[in-house]
Amino acid sequence: MTTGPTGPTGPTGLERLRELRTLGLLEKAYDEVPALLAAEESGPKGASGAAAAGRLLAGLDPDAVLAHHPRTPVVTVAVTGESTVGHVVDPLTGELARHGLLLRPVLGEHGTYLRDLTDPGSELREAAPDLTVCLLDAETVFARVPTVWGPEDVLAAGEEALSRCAALAAGAATGTGTGTLVLNTVPLPRAYSHQLLDHRSRALLGAVWREFNARMLRLTETAPRLVVIDLEPLVGEGGPVTDPRLARYAKVQLGAELLAAYAREVAHLARAVRGMTRKCLVLDLDDTLWDGVLGERGPDGVAAAGTLRGEAFGAFQKCVKQLGSQGVLLAVSSKNDEDQVLAALRGHPDLVLREGDFVRINANWEPKDSNLADIADRLDIATDALVFADDSPAERARVRFGLPGVAVVPLDEEPALHVTRLLADGWFDTLRLTDEDRARTGEYHRQRERRALHEKAGSHEEFLRDLGVRVELGPPRAHEFARLSQLTLRTNQFNLTGGGHQESELAELAADPDGRLLLAARTADRFGDNGLVGAVLGTFADGALHLDNMWLSCRVLARGIEQACLAVLLARARALGLSAVTARYVPTVRNHRVRGLYPSCGFTRIGTGAAEGGPLEFHHDLARVPDVPGHVRITEFLGGRPADEPR
Repeated sequence: MTTGPTGPTGPTGLERLRELRTLGLLEKAYDEVPALLAAEESGPKGASGAAAAGRLLAGLDPDAVLAHHPRTPVVTVAVTGESTVGHVVDPLTGELARHGLLLRPVLGEHGTYLRDLTDPGSELREAAPDLTVCLLDAETVFARVPTVWGPEDVLAAGEEALSRCAALAAGAATGTGTGTLVLNTVPLPRAYSHQLLDHRSRALLGAVWREFNARMLRLTETAPRLVVIDLEPLVGEGGPVTDPRLARYAKVQLGAELLAAYAREVAHLARAVRGMTRKCLVLDLDDTLWDGVLGERGPDGVAAAGTLRGEAFGAFQKCVKQLGSQGVLLAVSSKNDEDQVLAALRGHPDLVLREGDFVRINANWEPKDSNLADIADRLDIATDALVFADDSPAERARVRFGLPGVAVVPLDEEPALHVTRLLADGWFDTLRLTDEDRARTGEYHRQRERRALHEKAGSHEEFLRDLGVRVELGPPRAHEFARLSQLTLRTNQFNLTGGGHQESELAELAADPDGRLLLAARTADRFGDNGLVGAVLGTFADGALHLDNMWLSCRVLARGIEQACLAVLLARARALGLSAVTARYVPTVRNHRVRGLYPSCGFTRIGTGAAEGGPLEFHHDLARVPDVPGHVRITEFLGGRPADEPR
């Protein structure tokens, strides 16, 4: 089915995929695939649809796709495990394709996961994957118990398995050869539990098994590059854990539905690792956030409690508020009169969500794609950072057509499914939550105050003087590496080379102050603290400093912060007796606005032979360094030193 501005027409997405496969055009038309799969609106059971798409995409040549679409982001995933694991590839291919990612799989052989993950020369490690998926199943434990066994034997085998997994997690922490390691909890099959005839032994086995899984989950507390996917919620909503025939004859220990749901979780993780976490949830109101149409019933006529349907909307509001408390920005796009919307949000007794929970409320009669574009512009984020939830198929289709980068959540007339549908695609999943995440909504409210100050000021310069910008520039503190990683991975506009770093990588860089420079920028102004909003990464070599990259949150652009940081860095480099500072700018789809940053601070371009759209090299001889902008106050600076500086 293709999608026009008013609704779906023509063949479905899967039918179009089938047609492209028949014609041999899948690689050439891969850029169409995300929109085709998004239009499926598969809802809470959508993992099976992605598995079907994955089967159609099976055999896709990643290199051929890249020849046609070189900007397609590739995710290399190594897959290994206790048993046969190849069956996860099709659903994972489909799930990643839904999100515009291209899977390059590397498969281990049956039962070879220990060699795959510990041998530096193994095919999996040599592939340098972004993710290494190690599928665990009941055989991880039961393959090591005696023929006649009891709960105590399972306890001993579980201890051995946990020791192996802890060693694998420690190896992944070095960041060499595995990328992010993905393990999972293990469901207990009835085929094992009911081999014990007495209920007391079964209960003890259940307790042993749950303790094994709990300890598996706790491995993440001390292993920064480990993720453990909990299969219990997936089993609770999906099909059987295993197919006895496939388990016995093909050594496939996890069933197709469970593998499809697992692949969906891995795809969400891949998005987070690539810095593709969405930032803002935009909600419709009528029959989305509350029961009823506000324009027909008035503020007192809608419900989010007190009736069966109302209770379902109330549960949805609680879920949305929970997301907001963890840094998801909340906004409204509703075809209603603004005064009625504000009256309901301020005074309706049923509502969990209030006016202050939203960073932007667009209540008017304009097209919703225009409203979403306005919300993104007001928040200074890209439209592909938005997730839009609406119960109207026509409105969803219009947004898909007008703003194809927006993720669309297909709600319908059954509010009991709203929570399930909202959470199905893990749009806001992140590797770790930071203090800045929890404070984000308040920061965006302060942005409104800054905008009001800007509108009252006679000029931009007057606004900056009145704002009172303060910058603290120094090495990251121990608790800041998670936020620093998040900043480098999720910042697109002010990212000079387009790269990002995992938390463990940044910690390693910071541990080498003689050879590397890693600084965090924290800012504040008259309206409050902005938190950690910028980072600088450099390398000391041959008596010079090379700036590998700079990042700055879009929330604080155009305040002179980037110029202040560069001015301080250049002055510091000269004070250290360095001969020069060099830098590189690599164009990306999003960072064009910072193309002129280095020249504006006195850097000169090196060479003229860069290809169109290629990287640009810059050089500063430190003969004359720029001043810190007059409206910016630097409150702290602790830099690195070149390798030859005495201790």
